[in-house]
Amino acid sequence: MASPRIRLLPEALVNRIAAGEVIERPAAVVKELVENALDAGARRIAIAIEEGGIARIAVTDDGAGIAADDLPLAIARHATSKLGDEQLIRITTLGFRGEALPSIGAAGRLSLTSRPGNADHAMTIRVEGGRVFDPVPAAGPPGTEVVVRDLFFATPARRKFLKSARSEAEAAEAVARRLALAAPAVGFRFEVDGRVIFERAPEPLAARVGALFGAAAADNLLPLAAERGEMRLSGFAGAAHLTRANAALQHFIVNRRPVIDPVLRTALRIAYRDVIPAGRHPVAALILDLPADEVDVNVHPAKTELRFRDPAGVRALVIGALRATLATPAGTLSAARPPLPRFGHSRAGDAPSGASGLGTAAAESMAAMQFAEPTLALAAPPAARQIAAADPPAASAVRESAAVQAAIDYPLGAAVAQVLETYILALTGDGALVIVDQHAAHERLTQERLAREWAAGGVRAQPLLLPAVVELSAAEAERVLAEAAALAQLGLEIEAFGPQAILVRSLPAALGAPEPGPLLRDIADELADSGAQTSLAARLDAVLARLACHGSIRAGRRLQAAEMNALLRDMEATPRAATCSHGRPTFLRLCRADIERLFGRR
Repeated sequence: MASPRIRLLPEALVNRIAAGEVIERPAAVVKELVENALDAGARRIAIAIEEGGIARIAVTDDGAGIAADDLPLAIARHATSKLGDEQLIRITTLGFRGEALPSIGAAGRLSLTSRPGNADHAMTIRVEGGRVFDPVPAAGPPGTEVVVRDLFFATPARRKFLKSARSEAEAAEAVARRLALAAPAVGFRFEVDGRVIFERAPEPLAARVGALFGAAAADNLLPLAAERGEMRLSGFAGAAHLTRANAALQHFIVNRRPVIDPVLRTALRIAYRDVIPAGRHPVAALILDLPADEVDVNVHPAKTELRFRDPAGVRALVIGALRATLATPAGTLSAARPPLPRFGHSRAGDAPSGASGLGTAAAESMAAMQFAEPTLALAAPPAARQIAAADPPAASAVRESAAVQAAIDYPLGAAVAQVLETYILALTGDGALVIVDQHAAHERLTQERLAREWAAGGVRAQPLLLPAVVELSAAEAERVLAEAAALAQLGLEIEAFGPQAILVRSLPAALGAPEPGPLLRDIADELADSGAQTSLAARLDAVLARLACHGSIRAGRRLQAAEMNALLRDMEATPRAATCSHGRPTFLRLCRADIERLFGRR
């Protein structure tokens, strides 16, 4: 059988094949055209798409424009004005391959109109399915407009695999938002089928992040800044309680380029691993700047993947900066938020009372509360509590409100009640209501205390007057005894006591006096879950979380006012106290607007 002859493919077919690597969907067209506009020094960029970008995509900018003589080269493959380093070592522009415009022209109908600032008029050049038309004069302001119609009409096989117009529009919007985030000094406008989805004037990064992430997320973003050698990391990290079901609000920008990088994603996941629930995703906008020769962006035609010369250094920088930022004590975000109207008026349209502190209406409201002492522990000083039975209820409540006033300016406010013997209610100086899960909060405080002792050389142990014998299964006993030396560093001293029992000689002093049996069974389960392949440090960290759970204030325990306020003050001073060891929130903060929304008043 004769072998088939090798032949050169027609240029038009080569271009269509190559276009598939660069332009796989309308969102890719938006990305390439906006990157060209940014490289041209644009200060304002307008994006408009129709039918998900399949029918029409238009990108207009006020950048430098393209000279009339260069228009034919602009739509020629592998022609570019950007690449100054032929060794591909120091790439400083977003585009450099010279493939975007010819790829788009090979797959659809492209019209490129451009006018440099010193030109009398604009010029237009068209490409349809790879066929190039001569440039012609046109009207147009300085800058460039690229219009793409009937995307993939020349490659119907690719068009069949596109998703719905709505899905394609959402993908294009996501690309536009990432690019807008990477260039906050540039104004952006994005339209879908004639409807403006977002429009932002040039602005500082914080304002751009807040606008694109939404108000709910923006109020819970923590600024970060760190450096390692010539690498600089900046941006914003979401507080631990701000999580999402997917990674849509994770943005990584490297040298002004939005990227999807596994090194950065892994570092983000590791940094948040101990403070968010499993299956949830953190929110972050991380901006990494480093020398151009320390990163290779010529990895994939889409230019969203890259390779770092020092990936370990990048991971260390990101993880360290995020962990330091997440160590912000609970309540810091609350303290940083702008003051809200006092509880001094009864309706949304009424004027504020003007009273300081809680305001007159709040004091009167608290005076009217007939809280039963056995059910709710009010935040009153011991002296006031001793004479409360002899005073009229209103006078007693006024005294208690004065005690609240003394502590109300703390970030988490002053405790005023305990509900269901599980949740602490506190009021802050700006009129917000803070609800604290006492067990979750104390669990984090205990874990952080144990972690500090462990880092300082070992957790302080409290010997038992009488060693306790704990019955376990043979497998459980074997797992726990295999880590006896490591557990001793955590203040838990054990030894074998027969084939299915363990003798406990001491417990971590910070735990108080928990029952050894449930504690050891939980540790055995934790060691089984972590597996032998997990590092010792990771296994011990997980055990610390289990220890903290057993040494914490339990739900259902009645607390006195002093205990509740002490817990709030400890939370404010303890890193990572906004979430418990399992990643759940330790407190909720409801401002006036939040409460009014719950009651349908706004």
